[in-house]
Parts: sequence; structure tokens; C-alpha cells
Amino acid sequence: MTVEPVPQLAGMDVSRETLERLQKFEGLLRKWTRTINLVSTSTINAIWDRHILDSAQVVRHAVSMPSSWADLGSGGGLPGIVIACLLAERSPDTRIILVESDIRKATFLRTASRELNLSMEVIASRIEAVPPLDAQIVSARALAPLPALLQYVERHLAPAGTAFLQKGKNADAEVAQARKDWNFDCTSHPSLTDPTASILEIKGLNRA
Repeated sequence: MTVEPVPQLAGMDVSRETLERLQKFEGLLRKWTRTINLVSTSTINAIWDRHILDSAQVVRHAVSMPSSWADLGSGGGLPGIVIACLLAERSPDTRIILVESDIRKATFLRTASRELNLSMEVIASRIEAVPPLDAQIVSARALAPLPALLQYVERHLAPAGTAFLQKGKNADAEVAQARKDWNFDCTSHPSLTDPTASILEIKGLNRA
């Protein structure tokens, strides 16, 4: 009997069901982007590498079975929907919350959740107006400069929680600026999809 190889995604073993779910999500992104600006037109033909793989890699650095995960400013579900797809089989009891203030994008997130059979909550509200979520993990991708972003993270991160924040080439400068007002431990993980980008793993966050 021939055993088929386990699919790989951003260095992680995934089931074929998870891979198919992500491929279906890719199709939804392409369809909805025709009417809503979910991803930039310059990257529409590279959704898998530029967006889905880029989002998936965050899960590599997180604890295996988090109790709760909040994605802030979820937009087109990057990384929130991708994370939910990966955790659906790995950690089905994880409470996943996506926060997105744009009503049209929130509608897309709810549609994707339903069509992909994901268990998650979508909150259509401004991040600062949402009651504290006390999440074990908080994520955000290209949402705001780090000094401002940490205000959102502090509001929704559990005291012993971890934030995973995807940043571009200015990450080091943003970290230095943020340390003027915040105390935190920071580990920078190189991005698998962009040599100039990184994932900042933030712990022990409190105001200076």
C-alpha cells in the first residue's frame, strides 16, 4: 500500500482537509476582492504565497492548544481565518475571535466562517470599543505602527498572554520607539515569505 505524504504548509504538517479548506478560502478571497478591497490588486495573483502562507506561519510559533486567540483588525481574514482553519483540527476547543470594524469586511468574515464550517466569533466593532477579551494569544497583521498597536494588544491580551505581530522592514525602529512607553519582552522571528519582514513575539507587556 502506498502512503501519501502529509502536506506541508509553512513548515507544518497539515491534513488534506485543512489544505482543502484553505484552498476554498483562497477562492472566497478572489471572489470577494472583486467588490471589496480585501487584498491589494497587485497581489491578487499571489494570494497563496503573499497572504495565506504568510498568515499560516504565525501558528508555528504559538502554543499547540491555546485556550483563546483574538485577531485584531482582521480585514480579509489574514491571518484570522487562516489561523482558524489551522486550529480547527489541531485545537478545536480554542475560542477564536476576529475583530473588524468595517461592516462589509465583517460580513465577508462571517460568510467565510459559515462556508468553511469554522467555529469562531466575528465582532464588528472598533478594537478600542470591544470589552477586554483576555485572550491567551493576540495577533495582528499590518494593522498599525507598534507604539499604537500595543495599546490595542494590552487591552485584549491576558496578563500572561503572548502577542504575535507581523511587521515589515521597519520593525526594529518600531520596537525602539515603542520601548519609550512600554515594557515588554520581544523575540523577532524571521518571515518565511518576505526577507524584510518578521513576526514579533511580545510577552510581559505593561506600560513603562
